[in-house]
Amino acid sequence: MGEALLGGLLAGGWAQPGELAVVEKISDRREELAERFSGVTVADHPLQQADAVLAVKPDDAASAGSNLKSAGVGRVLSIAAGVTTGALEAVLGPGARVIRAMPNTPALVGEGAAAIAAGRHATEGDLEWATGVLEAVGTVVVCDESMLDAVTGLSGSGPAYLFWMAENLMAAGQEVGLSPDMADALTRQTLLGAARLLAESGELPADLRAAVTSPGGTTAAGIAELEARGAASAFIAAVVAATQRSRELGGA
Repeated sequence: MGEALLGGLLAGGWAQPGELAVVEKISDRREELAERFSGVTVADHPLQQADAVLAVKPDDAASAGSNLKSAGVGRVLSIAAGVTTGALEAVLGPGARVIRAMPNTPALVGEGAAAIAAGRHATEGDLEWATGVLEAVGTVVVCDESMLDAVTGLSGSGPAYLFWMAENLMAAGQEVGLSPDMADALTRQTLLGAARLLAESGELPADLRAAVTSPGGTTAAGIAELEARGAASAFIAAVVAATQRSRELGGA
């Protein structure tokens, strides 16, 4: 995710290569990043008094935060899953301005959905800075930190629900006689086209569904089967379960 953000910031002109730096402990990985992102500083330690995006595994957040504190970093955007702003503030020291974010994997193709929440000392200017960083790879909303577990359950885990649906649509296509290649191509384009229609039309999902569901037609038969098998309840239950698991992982 950190690499996706770096690529998005450069592609969108948010900053020039010489204005950005990456901290990477593994030497081979540092070489890869330096080669891919020419002009970006790639080091094994944080730069002094720079703003930082903390893109590490949750277990590494405390040690990475200590390194940022030693470098005099005062503003941090964290995408470390489940690590609260309070926990980071405790590591970074008094007055640290922390913004916590929950992005998702479509950021890898510039179509991410992220929510951000301000810590105790973060200002409106800090939120604007964090929004600008994440908008380089998608859409950003601001929320209270207490909502980030729900964000995780919906948009954080949501791509996996759609990938799971794609798997099963492909399998269903083959079940009714399509070749694997044909089922694959039609599924990918159907999901892409439907997502663009939803995003660009401004119509409600229910209205778009109704427009393609003629009474007594093929789509109506399919929707009836989904409803009979509890598909809607299953999606709601999935989001609820993922939200609860996020709370458990965060110690809530």
